[in-house]
This record gives sequence, C-alpha cells and structure tokens, in this order.
Amino acid sequence: MTQDTPSAKRGRKRAIAEDEVVAAAMRLLATRGADAVSIRGIAAELGLAPNAVYTYFPDRAAVVGAVVEHLLARTDLDALTTRATPWRDRVHTLAGDLRHLLLAHPGSVHLMLSGPMDGPHALALGEALLTVLADAGLGPTDAVRASRLLIVQVLGAIALEAAELPAPLPPPPVTGRVAARREQLRAVPADRRPRTAAAADTIARFVPDEQYAWGLDRVLDGIAARAKT
Repeated sequence: MTQDTPSAKRGRKRAIAEDEVVAAAMRLLATRGADAVSIRGIAAELGLAPNAVYTYFPDRAAVVGAVVEHLLARTDLDALTTRATPWRDRVHTLAGDLRHLLLAHPGSVHLMLSGPMDGPHALALGEALLTVLADAGLGPTDAVRASRLLIVQVLGAIALEAAELPAPLPPPPVTGRVAARREQLRAVPADRRPRTAAAADTIARFVPDEQYAWGLDRVLDGIAARAKT
C-alpha cells in the first residue's frame, strides 16, 4: 500500500465550498471588523493559501458582495409584500429588521455601502420595495425615486449609528449609549453653543428606536403626500 510522504501531504490542497468562504468572512466580520474581511484574511482563517479562495472569488469585492447577499437573505420579503398589512407598517418592519441585523454585525453596514447591491437577494428586496410603493399609490417613476430615498435614509441612519459603536463588539444597551452621549454633551459650552446645549437631552436620545422611526416616518409622510398628487 502506498503511503503519503510528508511532502505529499503538505502539497495536497483541501477542497472547500463557497459557503465556507462566506462563513469565514462572517467570522472575521464579527471578531475583527470589516477591514479584516480580505482574501488573505479569509485564507488565513481557513488555514489555506489565498489561491484557494480565488478559486471561488476573483477579488475582495466579490467576497463583500457574497457577504451582503448572505445578510440580505435573512430579510423577510413575504412580510414586505403582504397586502393585508398597511404599506407604511411593511416599510417599518423592513427598516427595523435591517437595523437589527446590521447593528448585530456593526462592520456589515460599511461593507454594504462599499459596493453595488446587485445580487439576487438585493434585487429581490428592491422588487419587493417597489411593490410596496406601488401599493402606496406611486407611479413607476416615483416608486423608483422613493425606493432610492428609503434605502438612503435607512442605510444612512444605520451607518451613522454603527459608526458610534465599539466595532466589532455587539452594540451596548441603548440606556448605556444614551448615558454616554449625555456625558459627552455636558462638555458643550452653553455660552458658545446655546442651542446645542439646550437640546442636549434630545440629541443624546438620537440612538434609540424612537429616533430611527421618527426619521423614517418623515420620509414616509413625503411619499404619502406625493402619492396623493
């Protein structure tokens, strides 16, 4: 019987699957943040040479696209298109789900904004959102513009919130984040920044669900008004 020599064992390549690469990227995202998600980083995480990763993904952008698709696959599109639920409630559900999902992986929103969202799950999400906006009474052109506006509002708000979090750690409790903001705002000089100092309590509470929903509602108000014209 022929036995492998040590050199033969070292030269043998371990077969991997695409989902192993994505899983390794998600682990790096959770433990080390978005910057660690690279071809070399993933290869090291899997104990492989970078060429093994290049077999499935030609560059980092392709890996990022796969991670984004992996995250978007967790959204409930059925809830978004169920006409028994008012259209505004459906948008709020989607926005809340995305916020919860992306803040659980603070570096993920950075990845999501670093390239085009053009994979199958991203396109399915876009189609579902256009359906909701058609249900709201918008015509095709206005629905596309409103869809873009909603994506910018939702991802922009999440990105600003994520930027304040201690990535890659999970977000601390909201009460702790509000308290930390209040402490920072105490240093604002009331004589030179009177409006900011007077609004310190409101500014400190920008991080909770209430502020996120308030901003989204202002956008939805505009969409609803446009649908009536």
